[in-house]
Amino acid sequence: MISEPEMAGEFGGVETREVLGDFDRESVGRRRPRRPWPWALGGMVMASVLWAAALFLYGSGDRKPDMHGYQLDQDPCPALQLKSIGDAIAPREPTTKVESRLLNHAVLDQIQCFVPLRSRAGAERPGNGWPIDYTVGITVALHKKTDPGAEFEARRRVTDLGVDPEAKLETVPDLGDKAYLLTRDDGNAELRVLEGGAVLSLSLSAFTQYQGDDHNEDEPGDEPDIPDLSPYQSAMISDMRDLMSSLKQWA
Repeated sequence: MISEPEMAGEFGGVETREVLGDFDRESVGRRRPRRPWPWALGGMVMASVLWAAALFLYGSGDRKPDMHGYQLDQDPCPALQLKSIGDAIAPREPTTKVESRLLNHAVLDQIQCFVPLRSRAGAERPGNGWPIDYTVGITVALHKKTDPGAEFEARRRVTDLGVDPEAKLETVPDLGDKAYLLTRDDGNAELRVLEGGAVLSLSLSAFTQYQGDDHNEDEPGDEPDIPDLSPYQSAMISDMRDLMSSLKQWA
């Protein structure tokens, strides 16, 4: 932020003694008001002009970010296709209502939702009542007044559980201004993208929940390991591109 220039010294403090000519000899005992030095006045005027010009051009360092056509006029979650993830894992569950809350504000527009995928009971049920299910999370934040770039960089290893220094971090080229994948060992992967004032996130979570037969008194078998999510990274990137395109409205 451009601040007002500081004066090099105290105004009028160049000398502590007054310089007197012969015609002022008789007034030695009286203190006369001093005139400001011309160079100091000129420097102050020039500095004030430059400072005002900087404020006009740069808006005190708070220039609005480029929105690249992104808009959140309505909730995009009900219309999400998730085609690539659906082909790679399973389509979204059609009977589950997706809860989402849309924020529209002069400073920030934001939406977040979680979309469950159809249970792959036949493909990933090991026979002991432990199916593996998946959920896709979507978050879109449009920062309309301030640039979110610095915060985007600072939060690279921040997850919903706090800072995770053990998470795997991979840069994704040719996606927005900056993009990276954050993968954790607990069955969670998140793709984050920065483009101008827009910050978008697409997460994929795998989890298990025991589903036994009420009439079966047998003890449940061992809970299966959470699958590796790295094979689905390309599908996440593809569906992120579709989401980004759907939110852009060009005049």
